[in-house]
Amino acid sequence: MALPGQQLRPGSPAPVLWLDPLLGPPVDIPDPERLVHLQFRRFAGCPVCHLHLRSVARRHEEIEAVGIREVAVFHSPPEELAPHLDGLPFPVVADPDKRLYRAFSVESSPRALLTPRAWGPMLRAVTVGTWEMLHGRARPPVLRPRGGRLGLPGDFLIGTDGRIVAAKYGEHLDDQWTVDELLTLAARTPRPAPPVTPATS
Repeated sequence: MALPGQQLRPGSPAPVLWLDPLLGPPVDIPDPERLVHLQFRRFAGCPVCHLHLRSVARRHEEIEAVGIREVAVFHSPPEELAPHLDGLPFPVVADPDKRLYRAFSVESSPRALLTPRAWGPMLRAVTVGTWEMLHGRARPPVLRPRGGRLGLPGDFLIGTDGRIVAAKYGEHLDDQWTVDELLTLAARTPRPAPPVTPATS
């Protein structure tokens, strides 16, 4: 587990976890058979998070096909998060006390919103989100989300041996791996050889 403020790097041991998601079956980290992509999002209903997770959901079959188990974490309580889960085909975890955020040293900062690189994605996400809400396809976020609005994203690819394969600490609210980047990382990751079945005579 990371010390406070100490970021996890490739080769670092990941915290050993048993997660009980609101959506999807329980998740063990590490997974003995698959890589785990543990992505830390912001608050429930965050427009940028919503847009990003929809892009992941559309390509979830590709992600699973390369041996990755997708898991998303929000720093929102279950009652705030539950209305925003429609259409997500992977486990989603509520972490209102930010226990997991601290374990992986995922932080909050004003630069989540103030970095100019965030303004274009934020405008696009708000525009799309407003259109979807007007057409009944999305729900608005709560006015005062638990954990605030300054959360930064984080992405971790965790190997079957429990070590960090790759990590990304976002510099602003839309700074996360794309699906293509995730698939490329998986393709570069060595996998354990399958057990050899003894021949029968």
